[in-house]
Amino acid sequence: MSYWEKNEEFSKRLLDFAVRIIKLCGALPNSYLAVHLSKQLVRSGTSVGANYEEARGAESKADFIHKITISLKEIRETLYWLRIIQSSEALKPERLDPIIQEADEIYSILVSSVKTSKENSEDS
Repeated sequence: MSYWEKNEEFSKRLLDFAVRIIKLCGALPNSYLAVHLSKQLVRSGTSVGANYEEARGAESKADFIHKITISLKEIRETLYWLRIIQSSEALKPERLDPIIQEADEIYSILVSSVKTSKENSEDS
């Protein structure tokens, strides 16, 4: 698979993740606290892919690293909100666990991308 194809595949994965986050938030109970959690989760969960797309159009290596790092921060925040929902038992584990697993995988990919980008930047 080419570099471009990998990026396209990951972009699609992030888009699918954002849609899953939106649907998950729609399944939360209609309470003040759930609405607050939902707003935070939608903001961070959809921002991961948006920042990744910005990184793909970066003007420099430094700009790319900066934007990928923002995506990494957003997935960490998303995991935080997902774990709060998990701990509060607002949703059943079978609904929540797969999206937490996907967020963990996205986190690992972004960590690797940031690390590789920084190493490649130092070599230049």
